[in-house]
Amino acid sequence: MLSARNAKQGGAYRIELCQALGEGGTTPSVAAIEYCVRELNLQTRVLIRPRSGNFCYDREDFKVILDDIYHAYKLGAHAVVVGFLTREGDIDVRKTMAAVEAAGGMSVTFHRAFDECRNPREALEQIIECGCHKLLTSGCKPTALEGTAMLKSLNEQADGRIDIIAASGITPSNVVQLIKATGLREIHASCKSTVDGMTVTDETLVKELFELVDDYPNHNL
Repeated sequence: MLSARNAKQGGAYRIELCQALGEGGTTPSVAAIEYCVRELNLQTRVLIRPRSGNFCYDREDFKVILDDIYHAYKLGAHAVVVGFLTREGDIDVRKTMAAVEAAGGMSVTFHRAFDECRNPREALEQIIECGCHKLLTSGCKPTALEGTAMLKSLNEQADGRIDIIAASGITPSNVVQLIKATGLREIHASCKSTVDGMTVTDETLVKELFELVDDYPNHNL
């Protein structure tokens, strides 16, 4: 929970909570969710991903996913972060709609599984139709900076129907450039550094990002 504490000390009021970040992230423990929601009083978006690997889930996986969404809701999470694809590289509409329904009053973010879609513009429309509130993406590139053109295009296509959140490789050195180039209102950053052999969120980097983004009204971290 060191990263969560550091994020709050750096000025963060909301986080995306996961574990096994080195594997792309998986669902965090009940205790971790409780700690962030109740002890740190952070708006907590919980990643719902039962395993690493692809985003094509069988019936057993999906049952676990629905159970985890329910538990996140009961623990007071503000949002869940999910992503479902077919083996052909399209949005799995049925599973996405079921997850949105299971979330009840929680906000739902579709995560970077989107970046593996074969047709991002069609996928965006499907995600909107499924009722997702936000889309986390690097613009279908390894980093958001590389995906600047696609992020701008997706934001224009969305036209306020869903919030596009830029993610991957965002740092104090490039955040202003990214905001100016894309027109996006929200960014997602891990602000990582290595301390005693551990990769954790760096309080100083969080503060730097907030200071830079504060110069641009209506933008969020």
